[in-house]
Amino acid sequence: MILKSLSLLNYKNFDSKSFTFNEKINCIVGNNGIGKTNVLDAIYHLSFGKSYFNPVATQNIKHNEEFFVVNGDYTKEDKNEKVMVSLKRGQKKVIKRNGKAYEKFSEHIGFLPLVIISPADRNLIIEGSTTRRKFIDSVISQSDKTYLSDLIKYNKVLTQRNALLKYFALNHAFNADTIDVYNTQLTDYGTKIFEKRDAFLKTFIPIFKSRYEAISNGNETVELVYDSHLFKNDLKTLLQGSINKDKALHYTSVGIHKDDLSFNIEEHPIKKFGSQGQQKSFLIALKLAQFDFIKTQSGVNPILLLDDIFDKLDEHRVGQIIKLVDNEDFGQLFISDTHADRTENVIKQVHQSYEIFRL
Repeated sequence: MILKSLSLLNYKNFDSKSFTFNEKINCIVGNNGIGKTNVLDAIYHLSFGKSYFNPVATQNIKHNEEFFVVNGDYTKEDKNEKVMVSLKRGQKKVIKRNGKAYEKFSEHIGFLPLVIISPADRNLIIEGSTTRRKFIDSVISQSDKTYLSDLIKYNKVLTQRNALLKYFALNHAFNADTIDVYNTQLTDYGTKIFEKRDAFLKTFIPIFKSRYEAISNGNETVELVYDSHLFKNDLKTLLQGSINKDKALHYTSVGIHKDDLSFNIEEHPIKKFGSQGQQKSFLIALKLAQFDFIKTQSGVNPILLLDDIFDKLDEHRVGQIIKLVDNEDFGQLFISDTHADRTENVIKQVHQSYEIFRL
């Protein structure tokens, strides 16, 4: 899959900008604040219908403008595909494929497989379990529409159960039969999600470990550990057993919405015991494993975005990563950096065509 061209209108700091890309390596270079990351985020936007960096959709519209439009022309499996994302203030976002708007954004997820590696990924280490669950969900959802549908339904039922718990508290009431209806629905969707997360991680973890070993020259031992209430008991039993606690808290305290993923180095949390370089290598291995998994599932080379790849990594380690891209069938690569010469020196080590765009 290749992104042939990109056009931006009123997107973030850009009035109007167009790019025609190389099929292999594309380097976006320029000073900080000039919009390098925004170009990569626009490409991400076309795959996921949202920004990787700013969840507030209207904040991706250029200041003092009323709308943004991002257009991408792709080649996928020998077919030309046009994808457009647009947003006008006060209206719903629109995603179109070949001129036809999607009714549900979830239908578009996975059509343009993509993996991004960015300094913002550090949130996976430093933030709470929600960020790590979203990572798992994002990887699985790109190749499993049923999983994404079950996840949406689970979250909807969870919201309804939490609202009911608050209603009970405010009105000093309780109805066990109504709660049981929600428990049954949560168990149905939640069990399927748990089983798929567990199966995914059993496949994913060995890939991740192999990637980390290649990046770090095998100097450290790393682990991913899946933590879920459902390893202890079935969800229906857990929900029934936690009802008094849930009534006191006014929300659902057990379920797959509490799952987490522990990141460890030498059997200790990498958040506390890993150096910045080790943390960065850990995250890159995580994302390259994501790339491998999606490629295997979809049969398509995802687009790979490397945002500010030199951040906290020396040129030697960056060179190792670029060589991995060179040695394997990675498809199309986008790199952003502040130093054009540094980027070009590393890129010249590989035997691929490339283009440098100076902003």
